[in-house]
Amino acid sequence: MAPEGSWASSAARRRNMQAIRSRDTKPERLIRQLVHAKGLRYRVSARPIPDLRRTADMVFRPVKVAVFIDGCYWHGCPEHYVAPRTNSGYWSEKVLTNMRRDRETDQLLTNAGWLVLRFWEHEPSEMCAQRIVATVTERRAGSQKP
Repeated sequence: MAPEGSWASSAARRRNMQAIRSRDTKPERLIRQLVHAKGLRYRVSARPIPDLRRTADMVFRPVKVAVFIDGCYWHGCPEHYVAPRTNSGYWSEKVLTNMRRDRETDQLLTNAGWLVLRFWEHEPSEMCAQRIVATVTERRAGSQKP
């Protein structure tokens, strides 16, 4: 039986869902470590645009690059998302809402002159870090030309 007024299908499910991290996940930490080792510095879980209530996993403010490492379940990965069997209507709508918000965030940041990089949690961390380093380095070089 679900706790009174809860979105969870059971007390055990509620505990499980509450334990899921919204930041500092293993893929995020590994990618950050690799990018940091290449000498780049960034903000963690920061708002790229202060007035926008959205946070990116890594923010490179001077060159306007926002990085998101999306979880396969919560962001609807086309390769790995599997709709839940319990309370599927609620959770499917939740994931769909997350996906819409992701697209809206991308558009808002792009309109404000930001470059958005999105990676799935299952992508190789080394590849993600290389792309981030290359993009930030390229934008730094481009902004310093006379």
